Amino acid sequence: MQRRKFLKSSLAATAGLAVTTHPAIAGDKNPTQKEVYEWRVYEMRFGSDQGQLENYFKTALIPALNKYGVKTVGVFREWNPSEPAKFYLLTPYSSLDNYLSVNTKVKADPDYIKNSAAYNSIPADKPVYSRFTSSLMTAFDGFPAMAVPSGEPRIFELRTYEGYSEDAVRRKVKMFNEGEFPIFKRAKLNPVFFGEVIAGDKLPCLTYMITCNSMEERNKGWSAFVADPEWKKLLADPQYANTISKIINTFLVPAAYSQI
Repeated sequence: MQRRKFLKSSLAATAGLAVTTHPAIAGDKNPTQKEVYEWRVYEMRFGSDQGQLENYFKTALIPALNKYGVKTVGVFREWNPSEPAKFYLLTPYSSLDNYLSVNTKVKADPDYIKNSAAYNSIPADKPVYSRFTSSLMTAFDGFPAMAVPSGEPRIFELRTYEGYSEDAVRRKVKMFNEGEFPIFKRAKLNPVFFGEVIAGDKLPCLTYMITCNSMEERNKGWSAFVADPEWKKLLADPQYANTISKIINTFLVPAAYSQI
């Protein structure tokens, strides 16, 4: 219990240092609750049985998360698969407290324990993955909750913006909050989530996801985005200069059982 309280307070303190407060809600006594996202990347081992990991997701982890109120869990593969293959897991929580509470309940849940028995019995000489990385994010003030797209076939683009300093990322988050969201809408680049990374690799950085029906639609959308007069106005604003030092983008497709 003491460890849980310490972790909760540490995460909350980290979030307080990392998250930019949007001016529109700075004085609001009841600000909008912002979601928290965990993003995992599993790097599979050569020759491993990927079905073992997927079966764990389908029959143990996702049902348990759903049971405790996490209704939209995303599982993705790369659009152009790499070697070794990778799996991506996106789990949204309503708050940091909810993140801690749900994970505690899942680990103790009898059905989860039973349904993950086969996964936990994989022998040491036949591991499914090499390692997985995990990052924790808080949603942006201007996009506080995930937008779940409709179920038709589509591609997802995950974009991570690294900044040379904490202030650079803070200013880039402000740039999104102050004017970029309507541009995404006009360009038909459908946002899924926007998150400021508060724990994970390659800090300081932010990560967001958009979705389109096809790569052609995606390319057309980005052309419209960079040509938008409001984008050019934001780009010319000195306060947003030198906010991004590196962009990493990954194209993904959802697994058949993904809820996003």
